[in-house]
Amino acid sequence: MNAADFRRIALSLEGAEEGSHMGASDFRVGGRIFATLASQDQGYGNLMLTPELQADFVGELPDVFYPFGADGEGWE
Repeated sequence: MNAADFRRIALSLEGAEEGSHMGASDFRVGGRIFATLASQDQGYGNLMLTPELQADFVGELPDVFYPFGADGEGWE
């Protein structure tokens, strides 16, 4: 998936709008960010998930999803 695909999928969600956060594209519904392209240069899109959902996504597709954030492992 490339950035254009990520953007197309994010914007296909009902009520989704593109904005900018700290110089990177973000995607919001109701003013709340649910995804960003903040790591686009490293080849990643970012999803804002609960720790439980993050664990489920990583557990099901570890080659696609990488844990990052307060409850994730972070960059190695």
